[in-house]
Parts: sequence; C-alpha cells; structure tokens
Amino acid sequence: MFGNPNKELMKRIGFLLLVVLLLIGFAASSQDYFLLPGNFYMKKGDKLNLHLLSGNEFVKEGEYKYESGKISKFVLYEGKKQTDLSKSPKDTSANILNYKLESAGLAMVEVVKSESVESERNKFLKYLNSEGLDKIAEDAKSNNQQYFVEKSTRYLKTLIAVDKPNDRDFDKPLNEDYEIIIKQNPYRSDYGDDVTGEVLFHGKPLKDAVVILYVKTINGNVFSQKLSADAGGLIYFKLSREGIYMLSSVHIESSKDKKADFESWGTTYTFAFTNNGTMPDTYREFGFGNKH
Repeated sequence: MFGNPNKELMKRIGFLLLVVLLLIGFAASSQDYFLLPGNFYMKKGDKLNLHLLSGNEFVKEGEYKYESGKISKFVLYEGKKQTDLSKSPKDTSANILNYKLESAGLAMVEVVKSESVESERNKFLKYLNSEGLDKIAEDAKSNNQQYFVEKSTRYLKTLIAVDKPNDRDFDKPLNEDYEIIIKQNPYRSDYGDDVTGEVLFHGKPLKDAVVILYVKTINGNVFSQKLSADAGGLIYFKLSREGIYMLSSVHIESSKDKKADFESWGTTYTFAFTNNGTMPDTYREFGFGNKH
C-alpha cells in the first residue's frame, strides 16, 4: 500500500546524484581554465612552478593536478626549441609542474585539455550569454532539450620572461584549432602601450570572435573588458594597469558528433605587465593561494 521504502530511498539518492553530476558538469563548462606560474619574472636556473586553475572572471575556484587522460599536449616553447613536458616529473600534491628553466628570453607553456560535459538547459544558456555567444544561445533556445552535452577542448597558454625578455618567436601561432596570439611583447612594453591580438580558428582569422580581457591587479581587483575581433580577426587593448592579464575566448558550434549537442573550443592566454620590472608577481601575492 505504501510502496517499498528502500526502493523510494534509492530513487531519491539516484536523483540527487544526478543533480550533483549535472552541477559539476556545468561548473566545468562555464569556467575558464588558465595557467598561472608562481612567478612571471624568472632567472636562468629557477624552477618554473606552474598551476592549472579554473574560475569565473579570473577568480580562482579550483586547482587541478596533472591528468594524462585529459591533457593531450603539454609543451614548453623557448624560441624554436620545444620541450615535451608530459614526460617531466609532476608535483602531484598541487601544481602540475616544477621545471628548471635553462635559457634566457621569453618562455611559453601550452596545455591542451579535452573533456565532455553535460549541463542543465537554463545554466547552459546562461553560460552562453556570459561568454557573449548570442547567436549560439538563440540556437540553443529553439531546442526543447532539458540537458545539453558539450564536447570541449581548451587551449591554455602562459608567457614568462626569463632574465632578458627577448622576443624569440612568441608571436607565432602554434597551429591549434583555436588560439589567440599577441603581436607585442608585454615584457618590453611601457604603461599605456597598445597591444594587438589575433584570434585564429583552424588557422584562419575569426571575424567577430568575442574575447574577454581580464586584468588582476596587485590589490586583488579584477577589471574586465569585452573585445570583438574585426574582419581580420584582430583585437586591440592597452596595457593600462600593472598586474596579471588574461585573454579568454570561447567558440561554440553545433556538434557533428552524434554523442554531443555542441562542440566548443576555448583559449586562455596569461602574462604579466609591470612598468618597472619590480612588481610583486607571485602566485600568493596575486591572491590565487599560498602555494609556490
């Protein structure tokens, strides 16, 4: 008459687990992933202490260990020299890398991270709107699905200065599906200088790409600016504040893979700017944590 209480309990537990999994899935899809070194200004022989973080609006919400199953590429670029960091020892207690830098000039690290996530309808639409993806949001609204599966690939870059910040090919594309490159070296720039970025999708300039510029200052404030790429895929901004800069962009299309509703490509690019080269710039001092 009253049903099986154990069966009802299992149904409730199953429902709660589904809700938790969906929330976790949305959290993964709606956040930026970005790389943050312990220090952007380094010396030859110093160890690069690198962290893989996630968060909204350049505020840290999660930190990840190195997972070979989700990271398909992990490379250090020093000019034309490339080092596969996936074979390097990892600090499994926190950061994804401790690596000694032996060459002066600019050093860039790239991580490529892939996964599939499932999101509840309203939160997925909110995510699209927050990224400025109005057209794809309209397409999603016309679909009556309650949940969306997103096949996601993220291309993460960070730029570091080692001793003298020589240019060393930092402005060359890495031939990824989605990426941002910058044309000027921020480590040799002055306050108020202009920077030109280029957004490339499958190697070609992406017109109207939405890019969010974040600047996190030494006192912890985050300033953001929405940029839109012109017909040549170019964006423009100024080095107007000292701090950590992040360029972030997401491009989403309907998926050709039957296992997903949408496919997304995201990219983040972090670097630092100071007008005198003496700004505190460590992981802890910028409010991302107390680990080095």
